Amino acid sequence: MKTKSCLLAAAAAGLLFSGCSSPSLVRVQPWERATLAGYEMRADRDPLQTALAEHVYFSREAAAGGRGVGGSGCGCN
Repeated sequence: MKTKSCLLAAAAAGLLFSGCSSPSLVRVQPWERATLAGYEMRADRDPLQTALAEHVYFSREAAAGGRGVGGSGCGCN
């Protein structure tokens, strides 16, 4: 009885997660890219909100900066 419910749960999870693996679901059409690249879609368009978010991040994490620095995390920047 327990193996039957485990098998049913595994099958349900497989069906649920198989929909996320379709590459056609995440494609952005060429005419949609201009909308997504617009100024209003930028996360840093409001300097006051960015400063407040940095302050909250500093207050919670005791860390400052590092938002705009790209790197691989290996420490070899």
